[in-house]
Amino acid sequence: MLFKDLGLSAELLRALEENGYRKATPIQSQAIPLILDGRDVLGGAQTGTGKTAAFALPLLQRLKLSPHNRRSVRALLLTPTRELAAQVGESLRGYGRHLPFRVGVIYGGVSINTQIARLRKGVDIIVATPGRLLDHLQQGTVDLSKIQTLVLDEADRMLDMGFIRDIRKVLKVVPRDRQALLFSATFSKEIRKLAAELLRAPTEIQVTAGNTTADKVTQLVHPVDKMRKRGLLSELIGRRNWRQVLVFTRTKHSANRLQQQLSDDGISAAAIHGNKSQGARSRALKEFKEGSVRVLVATDIAARGLDIDRLPHVVNYELPFVPEDYVHRIGRTARAGRQGHAISLVCVDEKKLLHDIERLLKQTIDTEIVPGYAPDPSIKAEPVQQGGRGQRQGAKGPGNGKRVVSIKKKRNNSQRPRGSQQHQRSRQRRAG
Repeated sequence: MLFKDLGLSAELLRALEENGYRKATPIQSQAIPLILDGRDVLGGAQTGTGKTAAFALPLLQRLKLSPHNRRSVRALLLTPTRELAAQVGESLRGYGRHLPFRVGVIYGGVSINTQIARLRKGVDIIVATPGRLLDHLQQGTVDLSKIQTLVLDEADRMLDMGFIRDIRKVLKVVPRDRQALLFSATFSKEIRKLAAELLRAPTEIQVTAGNTTADKVTQLVHPVDKMRKRGLLSELIGRRNWRQVLVFTRTKHSANRLQQQLSDDGISAAAIHGNKSQGARSRALKEFKEGSVRVLVATDIAARGLDIDRLPHVVNYELPFVPEDYVHRIGRTARAGRQGHAISLVCVDEKKLLHDIERLLKQTIDTEIVPGYAPDPSIKAEPVQQGGRGQRQGAKGPGNGKRVVSIKKKRNNSQRPRGSQQHQRSRQRRAG
């Protein structure tokens, strides 16, 4: 379906045309008419399906048509990470370039005073991470009493990162009579419970089956010994002349070490993770997008929400502990219908993790041994060490600083079995 057939205003169609967008994706063609009609929506869509435009375009149009007496915050969008907040804010400004709206983006890791100054000038739309938004609410620097539309983007990741209490605090201060939209890659029991609290008689949209990978992603496993992964990765990048590669590790330490090793091999690389300052993360992403850095090494949390146009290659240097995170990782490539390649370097220790991923996907991923890198059959599997041991509890999280830590402490004191998936996610948050 074409955007011009969805009832969007001339200003929005002009912005879309300037960006070369004419045809709507399935999530956009289904969600836009519903949101324009004022319906609450529960949207299931993976990364790369165009879901940001699916809620941003009708949100802007409804604000254009809604009466208001003075400049006030009329739309609130919550995201799990700083990078996603920045990306959504950029998208809103782009789509609304011919409309008189002001967008404020607020998240942790940067000066709150700069954000306060921006809010005092007046904004129509706020994009925020939950913790920093609560900081503003506590200081009285933001007023959410006029909110007309509330959006929760990547709600599954927000729950994974322990933001449910912060979200519920926000829900208490926004008007009950408002439109609400919730988007999630998966619909777990926890997501449906949150949807029941947030949405009123919602229309559910599911454009792809849960936990499936993009059709245009070519997936391949290269078995290799753990100590030879770095050499294989460098050879693949050099021999195949890969110019833009997003590489995933499980921990911050692994990301830093791999970035340095690749640099020593003569391959320009940068790393992003929760211990990096927001300025450093933004610079690394900018250089990667511009092509001055060939490889971006990232942990799962830091990479959540990254939108890199035409990213051709994703490499799982280390497989994730949580199988669903594999889906999120490789969803960074093959976006908006383009082709992409996802390579996993798998050592003998990770066979169980690979099996869990294949069981989730309900498919076997093709395997290819790279000549010269065949695994040594005499090496026995060892337990995969989960990151985070020994990290200080006070380390700031990826989106909201101390608030994440306080929730983690409460969770760590619970009686949840240590082998549970939630325990694995808690370990992963400390690692990423």
